[in-house]
Amino acid sequence: MGLRELLEKALLEGYATSEINIRTMFVCIGLTSAVALYIFLVYRLMNRNTFYNRNFNISLVELAVITSAIILTIQSNIVVSLGMVGALSIVRFRTAIKDPMDLVFLFWSISAGIICGAGYAMIAVIASAALTILLVLISFGKAGKGSQVLVVDAGDYIEEEILGAVKANCVTWKVRARNVSAADMNLAIEVRTKEPQKLVRAVMGIEKVTNVSLLEHDGEITA
Repeated sequence: MGLRELLEKALLEGYATSEINIRTMFVCIGLTSAVALYIFLVYRLMNRNTFYNRNFNISLVELAVITSAIILTIQSNIVVSLGMVGALSIVRFRTAIKDPMDLVFLFWSISAGIICGAGYAMIAVIASAALTILLVLISFGKAGKGSQVLVVDAGDYIEEEILGAVKANCVTWKVRARNVSAADMNLAIEVRTKEPQKLVRAVMGIEKVTNVSLLEHDGEITA
């Protein structure tokens, strides 16, 4: 089988009906590695966590290649496939995935490994491109923009004045927390604004306001 026919098998036709040889293995692992490195780059560029987890990103690449090798092995020998299923059934993963987007990338990596290992790498390429486009559109579009939290410290109870400035400079707003003492007060307000600097200046310009902070958050604030 020539290289062209081998690539056609790896990209579109699958390995189920073809003989698995050294060239097939190298082509399969090579295509999987290319898709996995693409996932690595997308995660690195799109990651919005406070701290970038490099080890997790590297594990996405390794996981895709390992999964691809397992699928390729299962197709080559029914006895090996049964043993592989039995071995994997006793493995338990205890690492907690806190960010839902990390779970998406993890499933993306495993799926790419399965698809490439089965010999349909073109599906993995098209699916990866579609996922990237959707991710960019949603993340940078209006629907993907999260709210912000405006934290205001004041030397007196002047909530009405503060909320007046917030109303004038925000599209939407909601008070999330009030802390009031005899001497001062603190407000945490979830806001959506097109002009954050103007909002901060307006609130800071109110008499007796001592400190203003505008913070990004991921939408997990609870009232």
